[in-house]
Amino acid sequence: MNTSNNIEIERKFLVRGDFKPFVSRSFRITQGYLCASAERTVRIRIKADKGFITIKGKTGNTGISRFEWEKEITKDDAENLLLLCQKGMIDKVRHEVEFDGKIFEVDEFFGENEGLVLAELELQSEDESYTKPDWLGTEVTGDRRYYNSYLSIQPYKTWK
Repeated sequence: MNTSNNIEIERKFLVRGDFKPFVSRSFRITQGYLCASAERTVRIRIKADKGFITIKGKTGNTGISRFEWEKEITKDDAENLLLLCQKGMIDKVRHEVEFDGKIFEVDEFFGENEGLVLAELELQSEDESYTKPDWLGTEVTGDRRYYNSYLSIQPYKTWK
């Protein structure tokens, strides 16, 4: 996230190849949504042993940038807030893969979204250049079906 102005600049891709030999670290993520609309999302997340609350704004016209505010909370608070979340939890393992000086965050989904593997790349600007590793597939930046908030409501396994 570009922390100077709370703008997240991110590209998202399907993963079509074997990225696992290049993983530097991995951790489990459980998350739910107190609010999941096109205008804003309020997410509760447990990432490894830490809790977080995140508010994201509406995605801009390019699908690459949006407002993001995140605050660490206790794991206990996150567990309690998850009980208030809308139906449909996200369960995934995030793998960090460094490639050509950038960190790709590869999410391997489980539960109702099993079979889906997405990679995200955070950038400093919308036009920042990057090199695509061989295992990276089709870009799905801006396709709302691949937002975690959408996947919590319309899981991958229900897609036709």
